[in-house]
Amino acid sequence: MKVLVTGGLGFIGSHTVIKLIEAGHQVVIIDNLFNSKPDVVDRIDKIVGVKPKVFIQDVCDKDKLMEIFKAEKPDAVIHFAGYKAVGESCQKPLMYYRNNIDSALSVLECMMENECKNLVFSSSATIYGETDKMPITELSPRKEATNPYGQTKVMIERIIEDVCKVNPDFNAALLRYFNPIGAHPSGLLGEDPNGLPNNLLPYINKVATGELDHLNVFGNDYPTVDGTGVRDYIHVLDLAKGHVLALKKLENGCGLFVCNLGTGKGTSVLEMVSAYEKATGVKIKYEIKPRRAGDVAESYAATNKAKEELGFECDYTILDACKHGYEFQKANKVELKCTKNN
Repeated sequence: MKVLVTGGLGFIGSHTVIKLIEAGHQVVIIDNLFNSKPDVVDRIDKIVGVKPKVFIQDVCDKDKLMEIFKAEKPDAVIHFAGYKAVGESCQKPLMYYRNNIDSALSVLECMMENECKNLVFSSSATIYGETDKMPITELSPRKEATNPYGQTKVMIERIIEDVCKVNPDFNAALLRYFNPIGAHPSGLLGEDPNGLPNNLLPYINKVATGELDHLNVFGNDYPTVDGTGVRDYIHVLDLAKGHVLALKKLENGCGLFVCNLGTGKGTSVLEMVSAYEKATGVKIKYEIKPRRAGDVAESYAATNKAKEELGFECDYTILDACKHGYEFQKANKVELKCTKNN
């Protein structure tokens, strides 16, 4: 199957490309490099021995996207492209609504015109908003999300649902995943955001390698095990595997399919710090800060549906993710130094 992956040079996208190629799929990537780097395609080549075709292009540009669809004729699309920082979305809501909604509409319109009938959408657990009952199941109410980033995911899910209603031969998987962490064990791929990291583990990685002085822990007064926020942290390669399994389900003509992807276990920020120190032997300095706008106290997934309908199970632990993330950050830091020196 030929699969078009939007945002395929990003953190989750690049690891999913690895899993797709290993599963025998042909991959075409579209990425505008807003929060990714062009050398990722060479790193993919080093890992799997295949260099996928890459278009450096903004998915919001529907005319250019249409040209790619007509030239490549993909059988399926995995749509990752979009802005993803919760805090930033609270500060720049219009930027998030414009980019994330426009990109999704462009993808769907191009799919309709080119009779591409299989879509895997990168959704998020943020669509559940403030949820009292844990774990979160797919039947948990889809509420008003607590931040604009989450709201864009809610809106796009509704758009896809409406497309499926009027196109019975269109297949879409809405994968509501929780908190991806870790890196490829090779050390070649990992989360390497431009600027200051917004997510927990890449921030800890930079503290561990001395690039940042300390970790900011936003809030220690939540009703959780130690007062810090609790999340379901899933290794990025497990998450990537889930996308490949979802694509297989779409091939069988499933219509609309909604599924959580997580581990089923919650880990607090301070528990993650402790796990990181155990996995790497590096002491992590942290400071407690006020709560961050848009954050919820805890969120972790029920994983029954993923296991029963996709055959999905996690292969990696939190300790694996911490170790792999640290090894990637060390290698990446050395590479950056060499580049600057040259």
